[in-house]
Amino acid sequence: MNAVFPRFLKLAYRKEPLISVLITMGVVDALIGGFDDSWSLFAFGVGTVGITLAYKWWRIQQRQPLPEEPVVQHYLPSRSSSSSPLPMLSVSKKKPPY
Repeated sequence: MNAVFPRFLKLAYRKEPLISVLITMGVVDALIGGFDDSWSLFAFGVGTVGITLAYKWWRIQQRQPLPEEPVVQHYLPSRSSSSSPLPMLSVSKKKPPY
């Protein structure tokens, strides 16, 4: 079996577990209905997969696009403030109390 296929399934189940479960349920129902000549179960499975994929496509269309410029957060001061040196840290020579 191809090593990419299990990785793809794991990624899909982690990303959207409800949609993945519904698609799996629909595919299994369609397979059982197709092999067992139960056309109502086959139609139910195909319908479940179709509705789930339509819902997923609709959710993708509703997502807002990401902003073009990422927000930059500075944790260190800018270079202009480097003229004032930082104070030196000193370690105390006292023994801590027990």
